[in-house]
Amino acid sequence: MFPLPMFTPEQVALVCENLEETGDVERLGRFLWSLPAAVPGSAAALLNRHESVMRARALVAFHGGNFEALYQILQSHRFTRESHAKLQDLWLDAHYREAERLRGRPLGPVEKYRIRKKFPLPRTIWDGEQKTHCFKERTRSLLREWYLQDPYPNPSRKRHLAQATGLTPTQVGNWFKNRRQRDRAASAKNRLQQDSSLLPSGSSSECSSSDHNSHLQGSSPHHPGSPDNSDYSSGTGPRGTPDISVSSDSEFES
Repeated sequence: MFPLPMFTPEQVALVCENLEETGDVERLGRFLWSLPAAVPGSAAALLNRHESVMRARALVAFHGGNFEALYQILQSHRFTRESHAKLQDLWLDAHYREAERLRGRPLGPVEKYRIRKKFPLPRTIWDGEQKTHCFKERTRSLLREWYLQDPYPNPSRKRHLAQATGLTPTQVGNWFKNRRQRDRAASAKNRLQQDSSLLPSGSSSECSSSDHNSHLQGSSPHHPGSPDNSDYSSGTGPRGTPDISVSSDSEFES
């Protein structure tokens, strides 16, 4: 146990930040458990005013599977914008896990979308800006600007853009990959439409019809010079020459 007089609220917040950065959630949980209860009016209640402490409590509650405590923390304290991305992920992942536990199987994209609609982000961890395709419009605008400059960003640029948008480098990479695929598909469609517009009206059907007729004429059993001519079908050619096996039109013409 660590009596509160040993640490000021600011020092407690600093310890929480350090343990959170190292990812040692188990040690972070033990540290929070060692603190005295935050009784209203007591010195320990001042800890509830520190965002680092509340964020640490939310993180420990999530990893411990105590989702009700997580929801209560996230809805009772107004967090700053810098904490929104991480806490939004905790909120959504907790609801996803609860739904997967009930269904007994992983959720698909459509089911996750329905979960997000059913349990919208509380205003304490959301600035109210609407999201499009899971990304805020401001984020999408920034991604589009970078895409016009460089559709193939290197890992360093991905990390820089991830920090600027609050996304992960993987999310940034996936967005660029999907955008390149959409652009390639749109470009191929435009080329096809342009090629079609250059053809004279009805030319394709006329060409196909004439080609079809010429093919029928060339394959007719009564066409002069055809390999199916009765002189060849008897097993010997004209003047008693051996039968000639024809495997293709090109061989016959030569």
